[in-house]
Order: sequence, then C-alpha cells, then structure tokens
Amino acid sequence: MQETRLDTGRIRAARRVIDPVFLDTPLYRCEALEPALGCAVSIKLETANPVRSFKARGTELVATQLADSGSRAVVCASAGNLGQALAWSGRGRGLDVTVVASRFATAAKLDRIRALGAKLELVDGDHELARERAAAIARYDGIRLLEDSLDLETCEGAATIGLELVDAAPSFDTVLIALGGGALATGVGHVMKALAPQVQVICVQPLGAPALTHSWHQRRLVTTDSTDTIADGVAGRYPIPAVLDDLLVVADDAVLVQETSIIAGMRLLLEHAGLVVEPSAALGIAAILEDPDRFAGRHVVTIVCGSNVDLDAYHRWVGATPLHRP
Repeated sequence: MQETRLDTGRIRAARRVIDPVFLDTPLYRCEALEPALGCAVSIKLETANPVRSFKARGTELVATQLADSGSRAVVCASAGNLGQALAWSGRGRGLDVTVVASRFATAAKLDRIRALGAKLELVDGDHELARERAAAIARYDGIRLLEDSLDLETCEGAATIGLELVDAAPSFDTVLIALGGGALATGVGHVMKALAPQVQVICVQPLGAPALTHSWHQRRLVTTDSTDTIADGVAGRYPIPAVLDDLLVVADDAVLVQETSIIAGMRLLLEHAGLVVEPSAALGIAAILEDPDRFAGRHVVTIVCGSNVDLDAYHRWVGATPLHRP
C-alpha cells in the first residue's frame, strides 16, 4: 500500500482514548432494504451516541491531547456535527470550546452546540467563511484551531470505524462513504486498504457540492464558487491538498449523486430501516439507487454517519411523496 498521512498503529491506539460510548457501533445486515436496492446491504450505524454522528471519534482524541498538555481552549469551524462533538468532548475535559458556523446552518445543530456549553459564533456566509473566522480567532487568542480532515486526529478517529468493520470478519465487498472534507473517507479507506484490500472503497458526494470528487478524478485541486445541496455536512468548496493526496491512495472511486436520490435514500432508510438520518448519511443509498446495475449481486456496507436534521425540513423532504414500492 502507498503511504498516507495515517498510521494503523495510531488508529488502534486511538480506541483506548475514545470514550466507549462512541465505539463498537451497530453493524448489521438490513434485509428490508434489499428488495428496493437489488443488492445485499449492511448498515454501520454512527448515530446511536450522544452527538448523533461519527465526529466525536476524532474530537475525543483532540480533547484528550489538549487536556493532557495543559491547554484550556480550542476553536473550530463546523456545519454542526463537528461542533457538537467538540463541545461534548471538551466539556468533559474542562476545555473552553468555541465553534464558528454559518448562521444558515441547520438550527437544530446550532441549538445543540449551545446546549453542550460551547461558545457559538455565527458568520454571514458559508462554511468556508466560518473556517476563515475560526482561523482568525485561533491566531488572535493563541489557541488550538481544530481543522476537520486536515488534522490527523479527525481522520484517525474516524478510521476506528474501519477497524470495527474489519474486525467483524466482513463478507461485504464494497463500502460506501460520504465524502465531505474527507476525514471519514480517508480514515476508513486507509484501514480498508491496509487490512482488507479486497473491499472496494467508493466515496459519494452530492452533485451540488462536487469539489473533492472532481479533484479526485482530475488528480488536482478543483474548487467551486458555491454549493447547492441539502447535505450541509458535506458542502465544502475548497478541498485540502493533503486530504486529496490521501484520498488518491485509498479511494477506488468517487461518484456524485442528485438531490432527488439523496431524498429517496433518506425515505428508504426511514421506511425500511426505521432510521431518521440527515442527508449526508443517505449518500451511500443514493449511490445504489442511481447505479443499481453496478451494485447488483454485491454486499455493500453504507456508513450512516449522522442524524442531526432539522425536523421541519426533514418532513418536507421525506414526507412529500410516498415511495413507489417495487
């Protein structure tokens, strides 16, 4: 295997640092989904924890390191899930946590960040503007800036999901991973390539936020002027060079899916798996819906990565039209 920034030994050691409430999440075959998708489907459920996403696997590492070094403060930019996770991990270790987010971010995510005790600063722009503001705060206050996907802790924390997939003695041959900043994809992808290279790693991104997927295909950084997707958790415009380098090593493919397929995936997960998920968590199902012939006869794992969704928006999306049942 070619080199990435990640290290399998550090990833194994991370399991001893992360609060067990975030580890060993459910992995199960969901046969009820299979008639609609035409392939065997297993779910890795990363929502059954106090912050309802996978992000705390990384923030647990960061918060532990900061507390051990005597640091007392940290700032991050977040579309919502990273901020909740950092607030949760920081609160338990006596850290002052500041989260910068767009005022257009999902209200439920922002409310939860406040409830967890973090200071929340809102900017009049998108996530990229929030990243700039968080960096400015870190420089001015002289505190740690946590940068999702750039900082290895976020990638190697997420990579512990891959260890759990491998330890399950998998019969699956494909893993579908939501692609945003890249921490989840590079983390899980690294473990798959190191320990289960026969498993195909396919990353999935919305058509309305395609920067990292275009970058992967063109093998160079591609940015976009804007994003247009309901999947706010993966709506970045400026890929991180080091993340792209890692992704080029560990991903077998990167695909784009339409908004209608994301909504259909959310509806399928509700109707056939009993899961309320945010749009980013339905990207894997959306990929199967858009290219069923590709996955026919395969056993696919999809990582359901978050369930922090605005309920009014969710009802608008999922409750609009009943699914056609095959």
